[in-house]
Amino acid sequence: MGRKKIQIARIMDERNRHVTFTKRKFGLMKKAYELSVLCDCEIALIIFNSTNKLFQYASTDMDKVLLKYTEYNEPHESSRQAHGPHGDFA
Repeated sequence: MGRKKIQIARIMDERNRHVTFTKRKFGLMKKAYELSVLCDCEIALIIFNSTNKLFQYASTDMDKVLLKYTEYNEPHESSRQAHGPHGDFA
């Protein structure tokens, strides 16, 4: 039996929102690590929570990955292009 599909909307209860953020942040960082290992790619993940606390993950040196990104001149995919009109994935 699969998991129940949840509605993607802001969680109003602050405690539940914090718990969800913590769990999903860990899951996202784990996925980033797995992608970097499986596909031999460089990953930089930057997250600011609702109180502007910074969380980051980089498969190599974060500064080197960000420098590589800022110096990249060719057209590239943007995650915003993958979203629908309301910010959801199309």
